[in-house]
Amino acid sequence: MPDATAERVRPKFLTLTEIRLPLPGFVSILHRLSGAGLFLCLPFVLYLFDLSLESEASFRSFQALVSGTFVKLVLFGLIWAFLHHFCAGIRFLLLDVHKGVDLPRARRSAGAVLVVSLVLTLFAGIWLW
Repeated sequence: MPDATAERVRPKFLTLTEIRLPLPGFVSILHRLSGAGLFLCLPFVLYLFDLSLESEASFRSFQALVSGTFVKLVLFGLIWAFLHHFCAGIRFLLLDVHKGVDLPRARRSAGAVLVVSLVLTLFAGIWLW
């Protein structure tokens, strides 16, 4: 039984900058953020898709819109969000069937998700520009 006189000192305020997440926790948070970003940008992506298919004139306006630097940066972010969400989703599906659950494999798979998604995003970004 723990000693009642030895109280643990707990912080009164949670300081987010002092929390040090392990790599799998960081990948998990990025997975949630990328999913939320994809969901929130879905109307923009559907608008671009509709603009590209409506007519020849709307396709030219689509090309003019997508050739802008800001839109390319937004699309680059969406490409990263999709690729990271996809790679992390595969990792979480494997964790759900108890593959790679032990700590060293979980850390390696989290690192692999980050590296693979960033490399694929780099290739897609080169193709985009």
